[in-house]
Amino acid sequence: MSTFTETMFSNARWSLKGMVTGEPDAPVRHTWSEVHDRARRIAGGLARSGIGRGDAVAVLAGAPVEIAPMAQGIWMRGASLTMLHQPTPRTDLARWAAESIGVIDMIRAAVVVVSEPFMAAAPVLSNVGLRVLTVRELIDSPPIDPVRTEDDDLALMQLTSGSTGSPKAVQISHRNFVANAEAMFAGAEVDPDNDVIVSWLPCFHDMGMTGFLAVPMYFGVELVKITPMDFLRDTLLWARLIDKYRGTMTAAPNFAYNVLAKRLRRQATPGQFDLSSLRWALSGAEQVDPVDVADLCEAGAPFGLRPEAILPAYGMAETTVAVSFTECGTGLEVDEVDADLLTVLRRAVPATHGRTRRFASLGRLLKGLEARVVDVDGTILPARGVGVIEVRGEPVTLGYTTAAGFVPAQDVNGWYDTGDLGYLTETGNIVVCGRLKDVIIMAGRNIYPTDIERAASRVDGVRPGCAVAVRLDAGRSRESFAVAVESKSHDDHDEVLRIEHQVAHEVVAEVDVRPRNVVVLEPGMIPKTPSGKLRRAHALALVD
Repeated sequence: MSTFTETMFSNARWSLKGMVTGEPDAPVRHTWSEVHDRARRIAGGLARSGIGRGDAVAVLAGAPVEIAPMAQGIWMRGASLTMLHQPTPRTDLARWAAESIGVIDMIRAAVVVVSEPFMAAAPVLSNVGLRVLTVRELIDSPPIDPVRTEDDDLALMQLTSGSTGSPKAVQISHRNFVANAEAMFAGAEVDPDNDVIVSWLPCFHDMGMTGFLAVPMYFGVELVKITPMDFLRDTLLWARLIDKYRGTMTAAPNFAYNVLAKRLRRQATPGQFDLSSLRWALSGAEQVDPVDVADLCEAGAPFGLRPEAILPAYGMAETTVAVSFTECGTGLEVDEVDADLLTVLRRAVPATHGRTRRFASLGRLLKGLEARVVDVDGTILPARGVGVIEVRGEPVTLGYTTAAGFVPAQDVNGWYDTGDLGYLTETGNIVVCGRLKDVIIMAGRNIYPTDIERAASRVDGVRPGCAVAVRLDAGRSRESFAVAVESKSHDDHDEVLRIEHQVAHEVVAEVDVRPRNVVVLEPGMIPKTPSGKLRRAHALALVD
């Protein structure tokens, strides 16, 4: 039996901890032992359907109470799990169906398991010849014991954030999972007896599925799990659940903390929630903005939120989940550097005067991982040299499942190119400046879209997290950029002119370059990944 399955099933059988789901309308708590019992019945149903070791199973389900035993039941059969991206009210269903079928074909799924609220998709999938099962029919089966598994068996095929149109799935083995889970457990100083995790992160995303469902289930830690739609309907539900269950750990992307801060200010009264129990609030999955962290700390102070609890981190699906954590109890650490030397010389030189850039330090590497920074020629750069971040170690995937077959992720020496531009500090902390493919090069200067987007977001009337910088004339001698923002005042001519003018002004003040164009859009127009990240390349059509 692999360490992954042996440990998870052992903890599940004996742990008195469990998972709360169904908030806020019908909360129910299942111990991990009860989840395991349901998983054994699901495994029985999968076995009856011919699913065994090495098979791939695609899952389209929304309720964590079903996803947890479903995942464990799949692993009991020695099969791999792929969570399909979930359609939202904004999704083009015809396009989603075509892309999902492409994913199912790519991973060669033996079956697709569907549950509410996506049962309407079942006949669509069945009609194209796919074998479709439901969670309900599986769970009515007699329970069985797990099959034998090995450390190199696949546990997950995790769809990458851009896996639509040309899908790609990261292969995560049992060995990868255990290495990263154990490192995260130590890095977060998890106390299984006392910690309570509160999460709304989507289960089709690596942080939501692996980090905040599979890992708590693996170690037997108390978990309160709601869905992203619950969070979007009521942002303050997040705070209420931390208060109600005395949550000690949570995680979210930067934009979600930004939204939470605004809701706390506008819709909550001091003392309405007690957030003092929170000791570890990871900020990851996208660039962490020190201004937003400071804003959250200020907004959360009347509710007992401690600044040292907000901990920036770095990770990606290709490393299972996590690469680095900020040390527990330290809070945000800012690395302030000379802005001109950064953009022209690609050096992060500490500075406190003149034009500076303030980056969030993303902490030190977790156990089992190495990192280096290289330039365009592959030369390894010293501390504070800005280049492409590469990582290697046991949590790093061997490669991807694609429509064309297996594609390796590592070079011959085991290094994975993250595609992120950044640097290492003298103490080994990771700092990320931006994505290599998104950087705008003007007059020999590297201009980072996140700087432009942060400046645009300062303008009154621009929706939080809804500004995108789009690279124009990429690869030409004179690149430029445009900015698109969302505003509720998109149909007010005078307001649009004001927003366009002020966005251009703020961007010039921030990066000393004027955008070619500023576009004000109605809410919901800026394309994002299913996990909420900006799709800058997809936004090009909006500014042309």
